[in-house]
Amino acid sequence: MESKTSTTGVRPVRVRFAPSPTGALHIGGVRTALYNYLFARQHGGQMLLRIEDTDSTRFVPGAEEYIIEALDWLGIGIDEGICMEAPNGKGEHGPYRQSERREIYHQYVQQLLDSGHAYVAFDTPEELEAKRAEIANFQYDARTRMQMCNSLTLSKEEVESRIARGDKYVVRFKVEPNEDVHVQDLIRGEVVINSNILDDKVLYKSADDLPTYHLANIVDDHLMEITHVIRGEEWLPSAPLHVLLYRAFGWADTMPQFAHLPLLLKPDGNGKLSKRDGDRLGFPVFPLEFHNQKDGTVSSGYRESGYFPEAVINFLALLGWHNTGDQEMYSMDELIAQFSLDRVSKLGAKFDYEKGKWFNHQYLQLRSNEELADMFLPTLAANGIENPDMQMVAKVIGLTKDRVNFVPELWEQVNFFFVAPTEYDEKSLKKRWKEDSPQHMRELLELLEAQDDWSAEALDALVMPWIEEKEYGVGIVMNAFRICLVGAARGPHIWAITDILGKEETIKRVKEALNNIH
Repeated sequence: MESKTSTTGVRPVRVRFAPSPTGALHIGGVRTALYNYLFARQHGGQMLLRIEDTDSTRFVPGAEEYIIEALDWLGIGIDEGICMEAPNGKGEHGPYRQSERREIYHQYVQQLLDSGHAYVAFDTPEELEAKRAEIANFQYDARTRMQMCNSLTLSKEEVESRIARGDKYVVRFKVEPNEDVHVQDLIRGEVVINSNILDDKVLYKSADDLPTYHLANIVDDHLMEITHVIRGEEWLPSAPLHVLLYRAFGWADTMPQFAHLPLLLKPDGNGKLSKRDGDRLGFPVFPLEFHNQKDGTVSSGYRESGYFPEAVINFLALLGWHNTGDQEMYSMDELIAQFSLDRVSKLGAKFDYEKGKWFNHQYLQLRSNEELADMFLPTLAANGIENPDMQMVAKVIGLTKDRVNFVPELWEQVNFFFVAPTEYDEKSLKKRWKEDSPQHMRELLELLEAQDDWSAEALDALVMPWIEEKEYGVGIVMNAFRICLVGAARGPHIWAITDILGKEETIKRVKEALNNIH
């Protein structure tokens, strides 16, 4: 098909995110999607979502819907491809599931066979295993293929006969020996690989009538007019084969530019970040909670763990990309404006999950108290607080939100506002409840019961001179007072607590404490 160009002769930027529906979307895949999105938006281009499901044995029900929901939650917009409203996908380059493109791939497999760039191979698994035992470091390539059972060593008639009778076969790409293959990478510069280390990769399997990743990937990227392939570093070893395939098809002039992103590494030790690392250290490695319908396992997600999508985006953007200057907080619009592939590192990025919490803390502080109050309602309900006074909820959140990273954590900070203490923290009592504290509290009660103006200023003007006059010590009295109201030596300023509790509840709690603390 003809590749479209703009009026200036430059092809409009088109990128794709092409995950496999084999389970939850790994956070490394989310970063790949994000970088594609930022690049496309910055260049006024389009981002396409394609599902690479040619390996039917690894398909997990619900995975495709999960991918779409995760991208939507994060604000990574898709311009073309699979979407829930149109199950077959939207856009002129569909279908966007590779399993629905069989007939398309057939013609390109045949094109490679007809041009001599590919051949049919009938070798059984047992024959291949025997050859591996016979030849050390066996590789199916120019040095060994003439010893194998394929269309290069069999007559045309025998090949046709075996196919006609239903013998299983694969189609392999014919890699010419001893050629330097040049891959231009936008992050790593020029990468040169000698073809002698490449094997004759399988492109198609008759057993399931589907292409392998390599063929489907190249054909789809060409037909879908992809201009830039931005993907993980793990695909870099496949890039020389892909360059050879573009040349074999005669598509070298419209071959996309490649950019291979650095790996996300374990927070501790070496190697690629895995789900096990998250389980071991207590952080999610998936954007959303995932219920695997195949094995019944449940994997935690950033959304369900209390993260804001903008915090996850900001955190991921800086894992592998850095800007000039010291700025750390970026809106999506700022990332779009400033992102560039030439500032993406070649080295892997340590996954600092504590930094992810820090980002969530920062974004939590930016939310209004009223918005956080709405988000806090499920936590209140889970703790038996139904139909609370929302103005009061917003007020207590404003006093304590700087102490938490996640909205559910607010309960530990504010629970005493909603539930009067029935037990008193032993450590606080041991350290701050003195022998004279009961007498101090009884005297304080008399002052408070006679007080009409319950403002913080009025109470401070009443209580502080009394303490000074009695020479009781401010810390001794106020610490004991706090224990009466809170049940422990914690919480915001004491007059902020009395203001929210009100006179009646404050006095009630002091009396309860005098009855219960012995």
